[in-house]
Amino acid sequence: MNREEAYNMLKRNMAKPNLIKHCLAVEAVMRHFAELNNEDVEYWGNIGLLHDIDYEKYPEEHCEKCVEILQGENVSEEIIKSILSHGYGLCTDVMPEEFMEKVLITIDQLTGFIIACALIIPSKKLADVELASMLKKWKKKDFAAGTQRERIEHWTAELGYTLEYMLEETLAAMKKISNELGL
Repeated sequence: MNREEAYNMLKRNMAKPNLIKHCLAVEAVMRHFAELNNEDVEYWGNIGLLHDIDYEKYPEEHCEKCVEILQGENVSEEIIKSILSHGYGLCTDVMPEEFMEKVLITIDQLTGFIIACALIIPSKKLADVELASMLKKWKKKDFAAGTQRERIEHWTAELGYTLEYMLEETLAAMKKISNELGL
């Protein structure tokens, strides 16, 4: 499957602009980490793009319905397993095992945290978000309260990275598509 096919699949199953933007952000970050690690950029990107394909229509059955949707689209079991792994401990028991899966579970909520950091500054631009500010906000549990910080920290450590590195690289990836994200 190429990127256009994956994007069209997403659009058939998702219409809300903010959810689509989230999927685009995750895609961009997955592509970025694939580049950094000499992995298949298209493959990683498509997994990021499709990771929440069932969320808009079936939020209470998130990750359950994606299997049905993706199998109906003839998506490989390998991709489906990787997508399911991002819900580990929340809505699936599919543990992230591959490096790529650990990146996905780490950056999924991290993208939302970074968007929240951008939205509170006057310019509302990713270009103006700074690491020091993100780290300060990270310590404030009431800021972006839905962000499961312990989960992100756990999987960051599993990857062998620091939180600072994950924040910097995730932000760098998101800046590449800031216009698409409206930030």
